[in-house]
Amino acid sequence: MTPENESSLISPIEAAPTRLGAARVALYASTILLSAFLLFLVQPMIARIIVPWFGGSSAVWITCLLFFQVGLLLGYYYAFWIINRLPIRAQKILHLSLLGLGILVLPILPSSYWKPLGPEWPTFHILALLACTVGVPYFLLSTTTPLLQAWYGQDSTNSDPYRLFALSNGASILALISYPVWVEPEFSTRHQALGWSAAFALFAALCAALTWT
Repeated sequence: MTPENESSLISPIEAAPTRLGAARVALYASTILLSAFLLFLVQPMIARIIVPWFGGSSAVWITCLLFFQVGLLLGYYYAFWIINRLPIRAQKILHLSLLGLGILVLPILPSSYWKPLGPEWPTFHILALLACTVGVPYFLLSTTTPLLQAWYGQDSTNSDPYRLFALSNGASILALISYPVWVEPEFSTRHQALGWSAAFALFAALCAALTWT
């Protein structure tokens, strides 16, 4: 049988996974793009909201930076741990459960309850505020790129998952540029927080679609 005859025997059913694969790659890409954008957008956003509460000193910014760097590290460790310790099905169930927890803490608009009442040292107060307000969503966003790269590599052995990392970097830069140029001048802090929360809910839905498809 010639190669031409062999190719003519491929049925539409056998060719269908190529189209399905393209749609799934697009789902992976859009999920990682949105997660990276939200990950780097929330940092200046939440700091902009709470800094005036604590006097606007450099210590407030440094404390926020500390929180977000530690959260990013924990997210990477979580992704590394479940990728190496759990089967793929258990990974997805665990992550979907945590996404549900992240939805429950929305919106990320800090309550006036967190405003300081006196001149006490604010470091632990700020860390507690950030942990309760944005901690879970931020942690989940930080896990997305390494975790979805691993899932993508298992879904498609013929594709390079590290191309998704380039998408993540691009979305991160876009977020850092768009906040001072567009988001902060055009929207109140309340609308920023509510819009970010709605986008996180969309991100969770995209992750759920990846989990169950």
